[in-house]
Amino acid sequence: MKGCSRTPAPSRGGLRVVVVTGLSGSGKSTAMHLLEDLGFYCIDNLPVALIPRFLELCEKSQEGLARVALGIDLREGSFLNAWPRVFAELKAAGHHVEIVYLEAAPDVLVRRFSETRRPHPTAGGAGGVVDGIRAEQERLAGLRERADRVLDTSSFTVHELRQELSRLLLPLAAPGAMGLFLVSFGYKYGLPSEADLAFDVRFLPNPFFVEKLRAKSGTEPEVAAFVLEREETTAFLERLLSLLDFMLPLYAREGKSYLTVAVGCTGGKHRSVVVAEELKARLVQRQHRVSVRHRDIDR
Repeated sequence: MKGCSRTPAPSRGGLRVVVVTGLSGSGKSTAMHLLEDLGFYCIDNLPVALIPRFLELCEKSQEGLARVALGIDLREGSFLNAWPRVFAELKAAGHHVEIVYLEAAPDVLVRRFSETRRPHPTAGGAGGVVDGIRAEQERLAGLRERADRVLDTSSFTVHELRQELSRLLLPLAAPGAMGLFLVSFGYKYGLPSEADLAFDVRFLPNPFFVEKLRAKSGTEPEVAAFVLEREETTAFLERLLSLLDFMLPLYAREGKSYLTVAVGCTGGKHRSVVVAEELKARLVQRQHRVSVRHRDIDR
């Protein structure tokens, strides 16, 4: 699943290295600025072949550098051919490398480039930005498959993007207890691309068909009571918590520091919102670090 960590826990003496990459216009600069605020030494578009030597110098630095963020994209010409070998070398040297891949829908990227009047780095010919985005997606497909964390930034405002990136990146700066991010969504709008696990609660009675509840959302007490008073809701939450109690230590053992759990109903306004909020409350009682976002509640 996208977002699942494939990296082992950092070995003693190695650096924590976050590679920020993805589609142009998807928020990579915002991510790098945030990582800098979190105490990472950030450098953008360093030639891939120089990365091992650069990290070697960081390890020997008198400043005690332990966390490094590298912004890399197609502007670095040898990137696509060299990254599998270089990243393997970094891991063999004991560094803990995580790849964060940001993307957005083509129409959103076109609008962003139009608003900022920036040229797309791979745009050319009659197709312009659209062809550039398509080419970039194709060329980065292999790296996206390798990424530890994938985030679709299409639906975020500038402020929401920074908040979302904070949830995604903070565990990289403060490793320890696993961070949990819950997202409610509507199946009619598609699965969240960042989800590690997704659970369908469309089997629960739907408040949409109760006239006095239809216009309300799952954050309101009347809707929450309607969903939570059902025996099947209670049974589902108990089983889901039992499953997470079993899985979370195993994910942590494999070096994963952040897990995104998606809960979906038809429109993402009622049942999934209620279940996500209740799940958060119960996980917090278990001393987990939990945040929640309701992706489709205002649609």
